[in-house]
Amino acid sequence: MSTPSLTKHWHCLDRERTRALQGEKLHRYLRDCVLPFSSHYQRVFAQAGLTADAVRTLDDLAKLPFTTKEDLLPTPDNPRRALDFVLKPDPAVLRRRPATILRALRRGPARAKEELEREWRPTFMTATTGRSTESVAFLYTQHDIAHLGIGSGRIADLGGRTAEDRMLNMFPFAPHLAFWYMFYSGIDRNIFCLSTGGGKVMGTEGNLRAMQKIRPTVITGMPTFLYHVLSEAVNEGLRVEGIKCVLLGGEKVAEGTRRKLAELCAQIGSPDVVVVATYGFTEAKLAWAECPFTPGHTPPGYHLFPDLGIFEVVDPETGRTVPDGTGGELVYTPLEQRGTVVLRYRTGDFIEHGLTYEPCPYCGRRMPRLMGRISRVSDFRALRFQKIKGTIIDFNELEHALDDLRTIGSWQIEMRKVNDDPLDLDEIHLHVTRASDLPEEALRTQISNLLHSHFEIRPNKIVFHTAEEMRILQKVGVALKEQKVVDHRPNGNAAPHQPPPARLQPAKP
Repeated sequence: MSTPSLTKHWHCLDRERTRALQGEKLHRYLRDCVLPFSSHYQRVFAQAGLTADAVRTLDDLAKLPFTTKEDLLPTPDNPRRALDFVLKPDPAVLRRRPATILRALRRGPARAKEELEREWRPTFMTATTGRSTESVAFLYTQHDIAHLGIGSGRIADLGGRTAEDRMLNMFPFAPHLAFWYMFYSGIDRNIFCLSTGGGKVMGTEGNLRAMQKIRPTVITGMPTFLYHVLSEAVNEGLRVEGIKCVLLGGEKVAEGTRRKLAELCAQIGSPDVVVVATYGFTEAKLAWAECPFTPGHTPPGYHLFPDLGIFEVVDPETGRTVPDGTGGELVYTPLEQRGTVVLRYRTGDFIEHGLTYEPCPYCGRRMPRLMGRISRVSDFRALRFQKIKGTIIDFNELEHALDDLRTIGSWQIEMRKVNDDPLDLDEIHLHVTRASDLPEEALRTQISNLLHSHFEIRPNKIVFHTAEEMRILQKVGVALKEQKVVDHRPNGNAAPHQPPPARLQPAKP
């Protein structure tokens, strides 16, 4: 099956027409790609008594069960379980298809065979980070790699990027989506791009030298790492003029994070920067970006690609689809993937204000958008601070509150147990760097009062660190994702607690 040409006018369509076209494309995708060649979904559809003909509209998606990360994890009986989600076409079936026969007549049998292999044979992979569960590989064919470029190229278009731009990609080099997405955006849009691999490959000094040498107009990376690099540039008195866009991925982006990154760029000679957040996940093989917007205004949401996939917003408890504009858990179904394919994938991510099909107030496009903050459903954590009852804390909001605080720079939340006793009460230790001239005690009081008024908690300890000490705690340039929240409770979900180096231990809390 050849790659269908992408409709160029989806951004002009209203909600009803967009959903109708998605329903038609979903039906064809299930009929021609997924059900004939996915062993997992052949079983799922058979158990539910369904065929591709049962799914012709987006409303029909509700007939299908959800897919979760647990469905992909290995079991003792099936250690290679994720391979059940890989499309494995039968050559005999492909050869009988009219499109294949026509291709062979037009281009010859050898060329037709080569094109089919490029469409269906896996040649590349990314993997989930494996922070909470075992890492899972997702396979790509050349067809999927082309769509990496299409999706990331659309992000470049959305930000007004052209071939005259120069991009510095500081995402960590690894088989993970963010690095390769930015790599292929340069390839697809013919934009010069230097991919440094983040801190592990070139280190902080290498990234700073690259910034000075290529004078990028766009820098991309994890918010925590970019904050670290830009802070070092300020400390060293470097001038890097001409940065127009800071493109972020891999972490939540609070308004305070945007402001701090923009201020750092201004201090090195680039005052007119737009800071843009992206949202993506390995299972989608895609990422989406906000439309660039005026600082201080409400973000216009993440612009989606309705011709490449379908987002649903469901109630996390019931699994039922919620109305447009209503918050809920994001569920994703692709429309173009080969290689590894998951349908109705529950992301575990909560979108604050759901979906909208209204025109974007900034660019005018009518493509559907995800509105509001995106947070992890699992980041509502229960901690027991009192002997009688526990406290539910939304760590998504807690992180935003700390990022928005102007008087602190980088930070880390550490969860502990009193005396490291698994049966004792929970503690929160907050590690911070200062970003103001306030005395430590005044700043400690400010932070404590803020968290008490918003979350009804007070940190058991607030510990101040130098920027270098905080980089060690957060594992900046060492870990794939910098560690802003760590759980060091015995018998918890995290690795056993290992205290920081002796020189990081404070004289007193």
